[in-house]
Amino acid sequence: MNILWQIVLFCGAGYLLGSLSFATLIARRHGVDIFREGSRNPGATNVKRVLGKAAGNTVFVLDFLKGSAAVLLPHLLASSEYSEILAILALLAAILGHSYSVFLRFRGGKGVAVTMGGLIVLTPVVVLIGIAVWLVTFFSLRYVSLASLLFGLSLPVSSYFLGASHWVFGFCLLIAALIIVRHKSNIVRLINRKENRFFKDGPPPG
Repeated sequence: MNILWQIVLFCGAGYLLGSLSFATLIARRHGVDIFREGSRNPGATNVKRVLGKAAGNTVFVLDFLKGSAAVLLPHLLASSEYSEILAILALLAAILGHSYSVFLRFRGGKGVAVTMGGLIVLTPVVVLIGIAVWLVTFFSLRYVSLASLLFGLSLPVSSYFLGASHWVFGFCLLIAALIIVRHKSNIVRLINRKENRFFKDGPPPG
């Protein structure tokens, strides 16, 4: 298959996978409009705050798997010559789909769980370092947003020092920028010391 058609195919599949909003679907099953409750963000953390641990963790796992599936498809179906760049493009499409879902009038979550799921397949050591940064930050300070921001910032740093390919390093830089953009309101609240801490059992990132 022509490379341009492969890009269209895998990016389209990634975007549609990402656009599936499990937070919205699970909240709706409980009779809740997640856009009207808690932080109004359709992600695992807000679902956990509003509906409890089981629902929030379910959303996290499903969002994580969306990212993994987006990366696995090119690795399984594309030629090895292009599989890495196609996997990166598919994961980027999945993150954009999650953040700007076609099924939610281009609204969505912040994409951290989807990013983790994709990167665990694409570059596992880098994302494991990022997850460790997230866990240390969250359990010491109890800010999900700050943990997610530092997770994002750790990706290009880790990929650079671990000698990842230029494609992976560039992708990690882009993901760090996207996470910062998606958390801009949280950054303002953190600076003003108005960001909410999470004092229940540790939530999944989302």
